[in-house]
Amino acid sequence: MAAQQTNHFFLSAILLLSIAVVSSKAALDAHYYDQTCPQAEFLIAQTVRNASIYDPKVPARILRMFFHDCFIRNKAEKDGPPNISVRAFYVIDDAKAKLEKACPQTVSCADIIAVAARDVVAMAGGPRWDVLKGRKDGKVSKANDTKTLPPPTFNVTQLIQSFANRGLDVNDLVTLSGGHTLGFSHCSSFVARLHNFTTFQKTDPSMNMGFASMLKQKCPNSNNNGDAGQFLDSTASQFDNDYYKQLIAGKGVFATDQGMYNDQRTRSMIEAFANDQDLFFKEFAASMIKLGNVGVNEAGEVRLDCRKLN
Repeated sequence: MAAQQTNHFFLSAILLLSIAVVSSKAALDAHYYDQTCPQAEFLIAQTVRNASIYDPKVPARILRMFFHDCFIRNKAEKDGPPNISVRAFYVIDDAKAKLEKACPQTVSCADIIAVAARDVVAMAGGPRWDVLKGRKDGKVSKANDTKTLPPPTFNVTQLIQSFANRGLDVNDLVTLSGGHTLGFSHCSSFVARLHNFTTFQKTDPSMNMGFASMLKQKCPNSNNNGDAGQFLDSTASQFDNDYYKQLIAGKGVFATDQGMYNDQRTRSMIEAFANDQDLFFKEFAASMIKLGNVGVNEAGEVRLDCRKLN
């Protein structure tokens, strides 16, 4: 998960801009900025849209950013070892600069990320939901906090426990994994499945063999091309349920993803989402709202610069 590693949604650690922290006694509100900064959502959407036109990988990076911003309690600096590959911070910086001109010291970086995540999903054809706002930005910043994030080596049991520790259930795990529909991974995150899976099996037997052969051409064992990799489903620029269809076909890029289809605790949900995109969209919106409430703390601020404490 360093510079040459995965750009996927949530199973690798990334640079965190500002952990969403709010008082456990305070409720988030979809209309939080209606009076203090009514143009907030428009400015964020405009910034995200323009950046996505310039760089098609922006949606996946922002969606991933939101997950990790919520998944640990403290904001880690950009030099956190697992996070140095993220390249979409300029989008959040740009939105923050516009908001500071329009309504100074009002909109938190954490809320910008939450709104931007919703917008990239909607712009790619996915569901839209009312983002609950009122988060504050973390005052504590530790690069080592990224170590608390679930790594791509976790098995399904470990993932379920990691989510449960944060108040998220098995349905949330499977649903939020669907964010990989916009994802891309560099070879370094899955090359071991192709060439060094176990002592007795070079290739992960859970992979579709034709798919594995194609990936081996992209990612030879001696690959030194940091840009080489694979999109996580066949419609990478479109938010849809194709990711789940790929898992059923044995074409999950990550062992963690494919492992969910091979596990009875999660298999039925994958099949349901593969068969019913509307159901997936409904559940994804609900899980994103739930995810946005993870990580509560009274101490916080509205940063003037998302990359550093005030």
